[in-house]
Amino acid sequence: MAMRTCLTWQQEKHLQNYLGGKCFSLLYKASVHGFSCDSLFNKCCNQGPTLLLTYNGDYIFGAYNQESYQRKRSFSIITFVLQDTESLKSEKVSGSFNDSYSGGQYTFIDVIINLREKKVTIISEKSGKHDLSQNSAISFEECEVFRCEAVDQCPAGPLAKSESPWLAPLNLLCLHHSFPLRCTIGQEPSDMNRQSLKESLLSATKTYKPYGDMVRQVRILLLGPIGAGKSSFFNAVKSVFRGHVTHQALVGSQESGISKKYRTYSIKDGNDGESLPFILCDSLGLDEKGGLCVDDIVYILKGHVPDRYQFDVMKPITSSHPNYIHSPSLRDRIHCVVFVFDANSVEQLSPQMVAKIKSIRREVIKCGVAHVALLTNLENMDLIRKGDFLDIYECVPVLLKIVAVHKQLGFPKSDILVVSNYVSEWELDPFKDVLILSALRQMLWAADDSLEDLPFE
Repeated sequence: MAMRTCLTWQQEKHLQNYLGGKCFSLLYKASVHGFSCDSLFNKCCNQGPTLLLTYNGDYIFGAYNQESYQRKRSFSIITFVLQDTESLKSEKVSGSFNDSYSGGQYTFIDVIINLREKKVTIISEKSGKHDLSQNSAISFEECEVFRCEAVDQCPAGPLAKSESPWLAPLNLLCLHHSFPLRCTIGQEPSDMNRQSLKESLLSATKTYKPYGDMVRQVRILLLGPIGAGKSSFFNAVKSVFRGHVTHQALVGSQESGISKKYRTYSIKDGNDGESLPFILCDSLGLDEKGGLCVDDIVYILKGHVPDRYQFDVMKPITSSHPNYIHSPSLRDRIHCVVFVFDANSVEQLSPQMVAKIKSIRREVIKCGVAHVALLTNLENMDLIRKGDFLDIYECVPVLLKIVAVHKQLGFPKSDILVVSNYVSEWELDPFKDVLILSALRQMLWAADDSLEDLPFE
């Protein structure tokens, strides 16, 4: 049976940064292979550097071993307790796999990990250093062991690169988290299958042809509150097709937003390839008191607004503007609208913003344009693990978020998409790429619906 880690995205990213940009491959999961040291050893022997983690409701304990697992072999260990993202406490101890190994536990001088009884005990004065009760046995619910590979050996690439000051022969880590663990087991494709899925989506997008060949490129308009991730989504899409992370559209955290102009971005396949069959249109963000004028949106939908038009938050564009498009063709019009929201704050939208979004949706519907909702910043949601990304729409926290957006804003649940943009990463990640491409595919299908629904004449 394939396995999925209990680590959330944020926990995995922190561990990878802490260990100097290592990549993790899950070798052993106690709930699948059995809570015994023999089972663990059989799965993890001679696998190179490994990371062992045990989970309970408050802490995650683990051990990073720079050498392969070996029976009856002495080694040194450094114990760690991480109580928040900045507080790390450590203590060097030593231990070995001894006769008690076959009895279901690892015995170190100051640490005992008992798989059979599902308990971890930190003894002697070390427990005080870790703010744990001396000689107290802490129960855990799950145990996992990962193979740790160097950056250049990992097919998927690291989540982030950083130098770690804690590179030691063996480290025991303890991460504190304030939410209950969700240790589900599901199907997780291999790196090869994951890459194959990405390539299939890439091919489908490159060969896509708009409905009836009515236009060469469909236009997808990105709308949403300031800071929701509209420009970041464009950057993410371009990064996937370029083959490396790019930041063409400016992204920032200013309260008034970074995008001040209406931009239409045509994306090429690779660096010098042909333009892809879609254009992403970025706009000024929505705000309760200012931001993009609702009247401007109507002009954009109908194709009257030119590329690089400078928005005026006080008044919409008029036909007297020197670059106003007086007789827009079908190719100038918007064929799909994407309402972009930050998944972590969409439920905190003010009543005024909710009313504005509903008003804009009514105008979009009047213009006969298909539309979807897009939730970004998925990796920052509590309880989301990297392994959840390939069946994200079955992940309970995401399902609850989709239901909440449906009730609050009225979008059909089937039209609410989720992605994780490239914000701080420097390397592409197949998990994110698959989500980005899947969402883009849905947008292209929505654009087809708009074209198909046009009057016959």
